Amino acid sequence: MAEFSMNTTETVDFDLIHRILLEASQKAQDVTLKYFRKTIDIENKLQKGFDPVTAADKEAELAIRAVITEYFPDHNISGEEWEDKETNSPFRWIIDPIDGTRAFICGLPVWGTLIALTYEGKSVAGLMSQPHIGEDFIGLPQKSLLNRQGLEIQLKTSTITELSAANIFTTSPRIFLLDKSLAAYDALEDKVKLARYGLDCYAYAMVALGHGELVVEEGLKSVDIAAMIPIIEQAGGIVTTWSGKQATEGGQVIAAANKHIHEAALDILSPAATD
Repeated sequence: MAEFSMNTTETVDFDLIHRILLEASQKAQDVTLKYFRKTIDIENKLQKGFDPVTAADKEAELAIRAVITEYFPDHNISGEEWEDKETNSPFRWIIDPIDGTRAFICGLPVWGTLIALTYEGKSVAGLMSQPHIGEDFIGLPQKSLLNRQGLEIQLKTSTITELSAANIFTTSPRIFLLDKSLAAYDALEDKVKLARYGLDCYAYAMVALGHGELVVEEGLKSVDIAAMIPIIEQAGGIVTTWSGKQATEGGQVIAAANKHIHEAALDILSPAATD
């Protein structure tokens, strides 16, 4: 049993957490794959703009919540589609059943199911599952893993240290709503080798896997990033806000493969930080 001491009174069995993440992921997969690349009703959360939600989002989150509640009925739960469950526990599960619903409804396999466990506001375990491809990225204390079709490998971030050799990902330059934010991102993109758009949570997984050096985004919520933090950090990377603070609550986020790339990117981004 792999236990991790949180403080003088709390311990967590992360072998159990690992199993719960995979069990919850499987329950979500049973829902999401039933709807993926099928005709499905789409609701818009916004009066102005487009923020889609589907039955797959709602049902998958309920399936994940049921697994968590079975094992930890006293834990807090926050999710993208349903009201928060609030308790006195220092533990909170943060769920995004389909991160990348726009990709999901377009049939693109770069969406994922995100599940994080936080302790006193800090992400300590996380999972990103892409069930159509058959990949589970899992971050736990002292390890970050990719489980693909039964084969498990240890994740390791890139050792590239120069921006000129780096790959950068972002959902779209249109997510940078402030002029100074867009200008800072553009300045950073001008320094790197290659930029790719539209990957949602899969971009962060590629940083953990060593196939990219940076993800830079703005306007994130905790459900968008909390699960990816332990996956990237335990693979050797760094995830912070643009001002270098903890990123669990989202906002302006940078995920970097190593401290050298992180520092070089922050030199460009930090003057536009809003937190």
